This record gives sequence, C-alpha cells and structure tokens, in this order.
Amino acid sequence: MKTIKGPAIFLAQFLDDVEPYNNLKSICEWVASLGYKGVQIPAWDQRLIDITLAGESKTYCDEIKGVVNEAGLELTELSTHLQGQLVAVHPAYDTMFDTFAPDHLKGNPKARTAWAVDQVKSAASASNHLGINLMASFSGALVWPFIYPWPQRPTGLVEAGFSELAKRWLPILDHCKEIGVDMCYEVHPGEDLHDGVSFERFLEATDHHTAVNLLYDPSHFVLQNLDYLQYIDHYYEYIKMFHVKDAEFNPTGKSGVYGGYQDWVDRPGRFRSLGDGTVDFAGIFSKLSQYGFEGWAVLEWECCIKSPEQGAQEGADFIADHIISVTEKAFDDFAGGEANDVINNKILGIDE
Repeated sequence: MKTIKGPAIFLAQFLDDVEPYNNLKSICEWVASLGYKGVQIPAWDQRLIDITLAGESKTYCDEIKGVVNEAGLELTELSTHLQGQLVAVHPAYDTMFDTFAPDHLKGNPKARTAWAVDQVKSAASASNHLGINLMASFSGALVWPFIYPWPQRPTGLVEAGFSELAKRWLPILDHCKEIGVDMCYEVHPGEDLHDGVSFERFLEATDHHTAVNLLYDPSHFVLQNLDYLQYIDHYYEYIKMFHVKDAEFNPTGKSGVYGGYQDWVDRPGRFRSLGDGTVDFAGIFSKLSQYGFEGWAVLEWECCIKSPEQGAQEGADFIADHIISVTEKAFDDFAGGEANDVINNKILGIDE
C-alpha cells in the first residue's frame, strides 16, 4: 500500500486577469497559503506556461519548476484537456470547439487537429523536461453524438469511430512511450472515453498501448449513475491520476441523467464543492490506498453555487483529512508469532 500525496490543486478554474490569479508566481503563493502542497498546471494557458517553448527547452522548464518550488510547492502534472479534446472533434461540434483553437485555425478542422496533436506531444516533452512521468488529457470524441442508440446505429459505426480515434492518438502515445510519460485520460461525458466499457474499447483499438492510463474523477460517474467505487476495483492498475471533485445526482419526476437542457444549477446531476455533494470520498481514498495508488490527490473545483475562493480554501483541509497514512504492519501482529514449520505442522496434524 502507498500513502497518497497531497493536497494539490488544479489551477484551471482559478485563473483570472487580476492578482493573484493572473500569473504563475502569485497563484502558487496563494494556493500555498491555503495549505496546498502541489499544483497541476493547464497546458493551454500562457499566463502559466508556454507549452510549445516548454516542449523545446529544458532550461525554460527549469524556470517554471523553480517558480513553483519557490512557493513551497511541487508541480504534480500538466493537463492537456483542451488540446486533447481537439484531437478528435465530430463535425457537429466544430464551431463550438473552435473556441479552444488559435484564431488562424478556426474553420479549418484538419489544421486544428494537426495543431492539437503537436500541442499534446509538446506537453509530453515538457513533462519529461520537468521530471514528470504523467500527463492528463481528454480523448476527444467522434462517436459521442451517437451515444443513445436511436436512430439505430449502422453496424460497425462505433468500431470505425474508435479505430479512427486510436489512429489519431497512436503517434502521441508512441511519443509518450518513447520518453517515459504515461497519458492519463479523464473519463468524462462528452468524450468517447466516458465510462469503463468505452475505455476498454479504446484500449483494444490501440492494441493495449502501454502509455494508455486513467485519470480518476468520481464526479463524472455520479452524474451517469455508475458505481465509482467498483470502477476502482476494475481499473486500479490504470488509475495513475486523481481529481478530487464532488457531485450530486437528484433525479425528479421531470428530469434525470440527461438534464432537460437545463443550466448547471437546475440539473439533477451537478458538480459541487468538496463536502457539499454525495461522493463517498472515505471509500475512494480507502480503495486507492489499498490498491497502492501513489499519485497526488488533486482538487478540481467546479461548483454552480459556491465561489471558487471558498471552494479552494475548504478543499485543502478536506483532502488532507481524507489522506490515509497507510499502515506498515497488521493490526493483529501482537497476537501472532514467528513462522515455525514444526509448530505449523503440529497444528495441522502433519507427521514429519
């Protein structure tokens, strides 16, 4: 067993154009003052990091790491969620996801995809320069518009979609494997990898590529009515990153999993600040500790009611209180004895 590291915090939702949220130095000092020990950096926000330069220059990465360390923190991982999303976009979503791309690529899906692949590769190289062997991302989605089987899906449609998804990711995954960085996909509605079965489809499509791993975030499973504790039993060998995010699901006679196109505050399934939802974090931390998870417990704050500042302030203590300092001996050792074959054989009635 391993003791989980933390608390850490994902900076994406806290960035703003005012101090202390608008640059790496100030925001690191702020989260350190709240009790966090690590930060996860979004690789798309140039207020924190130029990911293209970071992929090219170890010297620049040393400077980034130095800023984080000077605040008394560790850099836990880089996140490429937005770039990963653009690796695979169904045409129905082209206009909306163009928001994540540079202006000169908008309206050009093929160029946007090529840019996204290069960006994720750069982030993997940057992770290597930073001495980090894990990176988070989304898979993107080609099949998601067909999540519900009506109209009836043509035979082979899902298989063709996952084959193309794997084709786009394999050059990235090969690059990751070559430099010793594991890709951790956040399983998430809106992505082709949204539950355990779809993750297994992707594993098969990539011929079980060794760089394919998981970022575990229970909040997305609450909203799907999926057993997030049993999920750990199934996939603990792949879980190498952990977002600590709360959620609740309160279906009514009017609305359920699909939410009726309502805004977040009115949906039956919604994300909440830590402790305000229904996620069994005691069970999660116990299972991850039992299975030897040795990564970071990283707060991801998303709440439609509470402010990000309060969520961050409360989150550090919440995570620290749930981290289990694992035992190195059995609780009943006092009642045992040294191994003795003669005594054991006598107890079992075995003649020597």
